[in-house]
Amino acid sequence: MQCDKRFTTFERVELNMPVVVKKNGARVEFDRRKLRASIALALRKRPISAEQMDAVLLRIENHLMSFGLRELSSDRIGELVMRELRKVDKVAYIRFASVYRSFEDVEAFADVIEELQPRPPDEHAVEPQDGDR
Repeated sequence: MQCDKRFTTFERVELNMPVVVKKNGARVEFDRRKLRASIALALRKRPISAEQMDAVLLRIENHLMSFGLRELSSDRIGELVMRELRKVDKVAYIRFASVYRSFEDVEAFADVIEELQPRPPDEHAVEPQDGDR
């Protein structure tokens, strides 16, 4: 008896992400969906495509894996998210920072906005020499 069906299997690389250590000390498995939802919320109604958002998420995950650690604090992940959002969309960066840093007053918002302002070059800055790296 001969079967006319064909079955194909696909293999998927399963990467070990570090365990997330929350601020209260609890340890939880890294949840890509939760990270994606946080990023999507910050980017809501912003002119950023789904592909750009996925690229942000992928860069963050690549950073997490490159550390080679078994555990990573939620603070470190939050800082990575803020760094990536800052590159993509300043408003999304401020939105995420306001939740992540638990802003309690207008001054906290003003401080983050001040961080985003371009700074004039420092006249006294010393340029690196060839052997300084």
